[in-house]
Amino acid sequence: MNTTMPTSLANGRYELGELIGRGGMAEVRVAVDKRLGRTVAVKIMRSDLANDEIFLSRFRREAHAIAQMNNPNIVNIYDSGEESVIAENGLEERLPYLVMEYIKGKTLRDILKMNGALSQRDAEQVMLGVLNALEYSHRMGIIHRDIKPGNIMISEQGMVKVMDFGIARALDDSATTMTQSQGVVGTAQYLSPEQARGEQVDMRSDLYSAGCVLYEMLTGRPPFIGDSAVAIAYQHVSEVATPLSTLVPGMPAMWDKICAKAMAKDRQNRYATASEFKNDILAFMNGGVPVAAAFNPLTDLANMKARKQAEQDAATMAMGMTDGAATQSFNPITGQVESANIAFSPSTRASQRATMQAQRRKRVVIGSIVGVLVTVLVLLGVLFMLNRSRATGDVVVPTFMETTTQDAAREKLRALGLVPDIREDDHSSQPEGTFTKQSPRGGEHVASGSKVTVWFSVGPQSTRVPDVSGKTQEAARKMLERAGFKIANVRVEDSADIKKDHVTRTDPDADSFADKGTLITLYIASGLTKIPDGLVGQSKDIVVSQLENFGFTTDVVKEDSDNVPEGSVTRLNPSSGSSVKPHSSITVYVSQGASKVEVPSIDLG
Repeated sequence: MNTTMPTSLANGRYELGELIGRGGMAEVRVAVDKRLGRTVAVKIMRSDLANDEIFLSRFRREAHAIAQMNNPNIVNIYDSGEESVIAENGLEERLPYLVMEYIKGKTLRDILKMNGALSQRDAEQVMLGVLNALEYSHRMGIIHRDIKPGNIMISEQGMVKVMDFGIARALDDSATTMTQSQGVVGTAQYLSPEQARGEQVDMRSDLYSAGCVLYEMLTGRPPFIGDSAVAIAYQHVSEVATPLSTLVPGMPAMWDKICAKAMAKDRQNRYATASEFKNDILAFMNGGVPVAAAFNPLTDLANMKARKQAEQDAATMAMGMTDGAATQSFNPITGQVESANIAFSPSTRASQRATMQAQRRKRVVIGSIVGVLVTVLVLLGVLFMLNRSRATGDVVVPTFMETTTQDAAREKLRALGLVPDIREDDHSSQPEGTFTKQSPRGGEHVASGSKVTVWFSVGPQSTRVPDVSGKTQEAARKMLERAGFKIANVRVEDSADIKKDHVTRTDPDADSFADKGTLITLYIASGLTKIPDGLVGQSKDIVVSQLENFGFTTDVVKEDSDNVPEGSVTRLNPSSGSSVKPHSSITVYVSQGASKVEVPSIDLG
C-alpha cells in the first residue's frame, strides 16, 4: 500500500530534503531542524512495513538502543516520534521516524566499492573506531548483531561512526531474538557461525562480524563468497577463510592470524572483548607480538566440528524420532539439505535404533581418526618450529606494556632464554615502577641468550634546572631534555653580553629545582643590546662608567640646562631603552648649568 511521503515532520519542525539512503526497513533523508537550525538525518520506516509488528518493534528498539548511548564512534540520535499520514485507501497510518546526527561522508561499503582494499594504516584506523564503538555498546549491554561495511560511516574528517542498531538487542535478551521472524538475523557475508545456526548470540558475535569487515578492508573482498545466502552461511560454519597474505602479495602474515582469531568458528577461541581485539591490533601496529600469533584456524575448525557433531548426536539420542511427514532442512554442520525421517512404528524401532547406532559408531571412528591426524599434524608443526628455533637460536622478543612489573619482565625473558637487563629511567614522569621502554623492540627476532634491556621509571622527582646560558638553542634543548625537562616556548630578548641566537636565561631559572617533565621557557639573544634606563639626571662619571660596563663607548658633550644641575647627564643619543648593536657609541650630554647672558655696560656719563 502506497503512502504519500510528508514534506515535514513534527508539526513542521523537521523539513525533509533529498533521499540519501534506503534499506530493507527504512529510508533516510537529509533534513533541517528549524527549531535548532541544524542539518540532521531522518530515518523513516517504509510505509508498507508500518503495520508489521516485528519491524515496528525493531525500529523502536533502535531508538531505545541508541538513546542509551553517547560515544563519538556511534551515530547520535536526537529525537524520535511517529507521523500521521493518509494512505491510498484513505485510512490514517502512523510512520515512525528517528532524527539522527547527520554525517557528511560515505559508508565504508561505498568506499570499498569505489577504491577497493584500503591501506593497512587506513584499515587499522577504521577498525579501531569500530571496536571503540563496540567496546562502549557492549559495556552498555547492547549487541549490534549486524556489523558490516554498510553500517559504518566515514566522515569527511575521517571520523568513524557505527550506525543502524535496528536489530540490536540487550545481552540478557539475545537468546530469544534469532528466530523471531522465522529467519536468521544479520547479513550473510558478515554472519557469525552461531547466527547462521540460529543460536544465542553474545558480544563475540559482533567481533566475528568485525573480523569479516577487517578482512574485506585489507583484501577488497569478503572472507566468503557464494551464489546464495545459504551457501555463504555454510562457509561461515564449515570453512576457513583464505589467508589474506595469499590474496594480497606482501601482506604481513600476522594479519592472517588476527583476522582468523576474530573469525574463529568456536566463539570461545575468539577475542573475548572488543578491547582485547583492539589491543591486539595496537600491539601489532607498535611492533609487538599479538595474542593472535598463537592461533591455529584449522585446529579451531576441527574442534568446533567435533563438538557440534557430539552435540547433534546427543540431541538425536535424547529426542528419538517424532511423528510427521518427511521434510527437508539445511544442516549447518554438514552443509547439506537433508530429509527428516518419518515416524517409526514400534515394530521397526529396534532395527532403526541398531542402524543409527552403527552409523554413530562409524562417525565416531572417522571422527577419532580425523582428530588423531589433526593432533599429529599440529604436534609435528610444533616440533618443527621448536627444532628450527633450536637450530637457528631464533627467539622473538616479547612486548612489554605499562602494566608489566620488573619481576614479570625478568621471569618472561629468562623463560625464553634471554638475559634481562633491568634499568632505571630517571627521565620519565611516569609513576615509579612503570615500564617505559625496551631494546630490542617487541617482536624482533634475536639469538637465544641475547640481552634485552628494559627500563622502568623511578618516578617524577624534583631536579636542578641546568644552566644553559650562552649555549646554542639546540645544545640547551638537549641538556634540558637529558635532565628530564621539556621545552615549552622560545622567546627573543636583547642581551648585552650574550651572542645572537644563544640562550640568555630560562624560566624556571637555572639552578632552581623543578619536577621532571616541567615545561621550560628559553630566552634567546636577539643580537641587540638595550641602553639601560634611569641614567638621565645622574652624574657624568657614573653614567659613563655604567655604559662602558655594558660594552658601549661614550662621547661626552656639554650643553646648557636650566633644569639639570651642572655635571649631571641631561640626555643620551640613542636614548635610554633603545635597542642597539653591541659596542655602539653613545653620546652623553652633560649639563654645564644655566646659560649665561652677557649684560652690556651702560655709560651714565
